[in-house]
Amino acid sequence: MNTDHRLAHRSRKLVALGALMVAIAASATLSVAASTSAAQRAKTVRIAYLSFAVANSYDAPMLAAAKAAAKGGGKITVFDAANDPKKQFAQLQTTSSSGQYDAIIVQPIFGTGLITEVKNAIKKRIKVVNLDQIMGPDLSTDRTQVPGLSGNVVQVPTDIGIKLGQLVISACTQKKLNPCKVGYLYDIKASSLDVAIRKGYNKSLAGHSSIKQLAEGESFFTPAKGLAAVQTMLQAHPDINLIVGSDQGIEGAVQVVGKKVVLVGYGGSVAAQQGISAGRWFGSVWQVPATEGRLAAECAVKAVQTGKACGAVHLPLKIVTKANVKNFKGEWPG
Repeated sequence: MNTDHRLAHRSRKLVALGALMVAIAASATLSVAASTSAAQRAKTVRIAYLSFAVANSYDAPMLAAAKAAAKGGGKITVFDAANDPKKQFAQLQTTSSSGQYDAIIVQPIFGTGLITEVKNAIKKRIKVVNLDQIMGPDLSTDRTQVPGLSGNVVQVPTDIGIKLGQLVISACTQKKLNPCKVGYLYDIKASSLDVAIRKGYNKSLAGHSSIKQLAEGESFFTPAKGLAAVQTMLQAHPDINLIVGSDQGIEGAVQVVGKKVVLVGYGGSVAAQQGISAGRWFGSVWQVPATEGRLAAECAVKAVQTGKACGAVHLPLKIVTKANVKNFKGEWPG
């Protein structure tokens, strides 16, 4: 074999050897990636759940559903802010910096006040899922307003108000209330949630001059305070013929008003379901807190195990009256 042939033969051997080494390296890389992916899927996802108030009857089914959904893939540790936005901010800082959590589910009291700390958590590669309340300045959309969120599971406050106004118009019309004299129950009047709901409500009622807003009160998410607020409104305006507010407020109202006063709620509670079925409540705007909790937990586990975000999860609101209440089930007691 001459020199040229020997060199060519050697060159072919080197090329073949190089190709074999590349193939081995690629196979090893794929094996490591597959092993890493499998390890991520098998890992128990450590989730911090930042509740606005565990004692709130709307929150309890949401939390229970989140815990049930996380089982098998994750473990939830609960932090209760008890309606204190400063406490919730501190809890977010603690969970974000502790190194003990792979994901955080945030049910914000004051969404815009948490944004900076949520961004810090995301920078630390913690998966953050927003739940129930809006995280951002725009309370008229369910789109994600914080870049990097792994999920945004909410029902839009402005839309609640729009549907609530539509329900009041229907009640006034069907019950032949003309004029329709309304007592309006906020939960917490100064809260961004109530401001957004009232904005949507006013938008629906624009141009309906026969609907008169006679009085306002606050229920603070409790039937007892709702009852007291309605008593105060009726003392000042005994001619009120419709009360509108959250289901918890309406639960208080039903204890002190006569049957001629029409009751309109929002929340979609078991109490609303029973009241509508019995004909004592006219209707309610249906919300699904347990569904929200389940979806948020599923998003958190998925984000950690697969790296894939859920994005904005659209949960449409429904108007429920006696005509269709049999098709709905309350997801929280009221």
